[in-house]
Amino acid sequence: MQGAEAHLRAVISAVADAADHALALWAGGETRVRQWEKVPGHPVCEADLAVDAMLRARLAAIDPDAGWLSEETADTVHRLGVPRVWVVDPIDGTRDYLRGRPGWSVSVALVEDGAVQIGLLAAPARNELWVAQLGQGATRNGQILRAGTRTMLPGARVPADQLPRVDRDLVTVDKPNSIALRMAMVAADEADLVATVRWGNEWDIAAAALIVQEAGGAVTDALGDPLRFNRPQPTAFGLLCAAPGIHAAAVERLAPRAREILGQSPG
Repeated sequence: MQGAEAHLRAVISAVADAADHALALWAGGETRVRQWEKVPGHPVCEADLAVDAMLRARLAAIDPDAGWLSEETADTVHRLGVPRVWVVDPIDGTRDYLRGRPGWSVSVALVEDGAVQIGLLAAPARNELWVAQLGQGATRNGQILRAGTRTMLPGARVPADQLPRVDRDLVTVDKPNSIALRMAMVAADEADLVATVRWGNEWDIAAAALIVQEAGGAVTDALGDPLRFNRPQPTAFGLLCAAPGIHAAAVERLAPRAREILGQSPG
């Protein structure tokens, strides 16, 4: 492993180059790449695979001993036997990418012993680069990020197209398709809450989770339990990403719904 600063610079360079390649293929909104569905409702395109291959080659050169977990690569047990693993979503928000909308990002995290050490989001169509290191804070385009100070759940800003009737006391704000970018909005005090009550994949949230935490926000699963990464089954049930002052209230509201879906008794 290189020195920490040189290592981070190398990772940033690799992610920025991969994002620039994705942007070139995106061509300002007129995507020229072939696309299909992995399973119904889950689009993928040639850019996903090209960026995945580019990142894997570059990141393996930076840390040859690290394992690999990516949305676009077949998973293997190899990653469970190494201390570090790259957790990657080459294009998070493929729907926006294919529709010519800017709400997509390249998401890369380096996980060591279950905890994210480095988290990067590159959103080149928005001219944004988000960087976090464990214990070192988080930035967007070099500007230090601070999550919001909201203490009341009613009125909290949520990146969503619409809200369930029971949550109409919350306020919708612009919603990029990339869940990582929606989480990053909490880190930047542009949103207060991002919540889901469904199974999700580690590669969707690993990088953004560190960015939010390093900005002072709170990130847990839907039951309020801490997240760990590089698990044998790399999923978690739900997500609750919030400004710190409303996280407990959000857990109180969300956890009963999560338990009902999971078939657990309350409490």
